[in-house]
Amino acid sequence: MRIAIAGGGLGGLTLARILHRHGIDAVVHEREADRTTRSPGGMLDLHPESGQRALDEAGLTGRFRSEARPEGEEHRILDPAGRTLVHHEPQPGSFDGRPEIDRGVLRDLLLDSLPAGTVRWRHRLVAAAPRPGGGFRLTFDGGHHDDCDVLIGADGARSVVRPLLTDAPLAAVSTMVELRIGDADRRHPEVAELVGPGNLWGVGVRQILSAQRLGDGSIRVGISLPPDDRHPDTCRTKRDLLALFDDWSPRLTALIEAGDGPPILRRIQAMPTGTRWTHRPGVTLIGDAAHLMPPVGEGANQAMLDAAELAAQLVRTPADPDAAIRAYEEAMFRRIQPIAEMSARVQAMMLSPTAADEIVRFFTPAPG
Repeated sequence: MRIAIAGGGLGGLTLARILHRHGIDAVVHEREADRTTRSPGGMLDLHPESGQRALDEAGLTGRFRSEARPEGEEHRILDPAGRTLVHHEPQPGSFDGRPEIDRGVLRDLLLDSLPAGTVRWRHRLVAAAPRPGGGFRLTFDGGHHDDCDVLIGADGARSVVRPLLTDAPLAAVSTMVELRIGDADRRHPEVAELVGPGNLWGVGVRQILSAQRLGDGSIRVGISLPPDDRHPDTCRTKRDLLALFDDWSPRLTALIEAGDGPPILRRIQAMPTGTRWTHRPGVTLIGDAAHLMPPVGEGANQAMLDAAELAAQLVRTPADPDAAIRAYEEAMFRRIQPIAEMSARVQAMMLSPTAADEIVRFFTPAPG
């Protein structure tokens, strides 16, 4: 059984690792040139019931704990005047919650756990077509081909594999602007102290200014705005961004001023909640390819759990991959529905006119 995984992100690598532990070979086709090409991204908080569970099934819990940062769970929410609304401090050194780990570090951990040659770099999938005798013919950028019996789309928001199963549309849910502050403790100590070891959110009216500390001492700054088509023309420079926050505390806008280089703008999209497809032999999806959600903390965790659950089914019935895929999909659809609905509600709440009050209620434990 030739298994091809399209996409070398966290979901695809987790799937390959768990299958490898059980003696099942898979090839990961990744579009990047090597592991250093992709932007390292920000931090992830890995949840015990999903991301951490998947790493446990991958046999990587010990390595994860050696790299993770429980102190990164610290979270502060401020209003535009700089007043603290919520301040969560985790138990020092505890892994009982959702410890943070840099996305790039986690990806390297997974890559290092795979045999040489598992990941085929510079393999950007451009088309996948069913073969007359079963399986799929894969076409890559540059014109070369490969065949497989089972194809798993772990290729993200703009999945090439997804159209084999569903034509679910993507809709814009927000505009994200990113900046990075390198060597923050030395170059911008006041900003570093403001952010602390974890996450900081400044919450205004339909706009959020956030920051998170990474393991290398840098700070990733994010600005979330409604999905307005005008933003590409109004967010090109730091001066543009400062104009959007001109009535905010200088303590918070210092995050923008300290940014290195020009802003990076991204349009954030999501699939409709409740997206399903009719089972098709030999092909399925995991992660963002299957259920692209607003980025409110579930995407990577659910992608890794998808990988663990699909791997478990393939290990259980290696001679009948279609039964394994069908069982995985039915369980995944049930699991993802409430999570996708919750993610959509949180996204809408974060960019609402009353976001500060709603977020405080969300993060404040109920009495008793």
